Amino acid sequence: MTKLKIKSGDTVKVIAGDNKGQQGTVQKVLKDKNKAIVEGVNLVSKHQKPSAANPQGGIVKQEAAIHISNLTLLTSNGDATRVGYRVEGDKKVRFSKKSNEVI
Repeated sequence: MTKLKIKSGDTVKVIAGDNKGQQGTVQKVLKDKNKAIVEGVNLVSKHQKPSAANPQGGIVKQEAAIHISNLTLLTSNGDATRVGYRVEGDKKVRFSKKSNEVI
């Protein structure tokens, strides 16, 4: 299994697919499937059955997972970048390959 370079809390941009160009924050990373759930991106309609927690039921919009290969990380100034790893001192850190700054 390859190391995923996108983590929860990262701001990402969709670079391929139906949601191309949309941005959001990663809520959850599904390592076993190489997918991520991004806030406000790839919304699908889920038919919710009435329950004690949700007595109304109905159709609910929620985020579906999107493949990691369709995402790119955004730096603090909004530029899309690839991610690299390097060792600084005795810590392994992620850095932006475009601006060479630590993420």
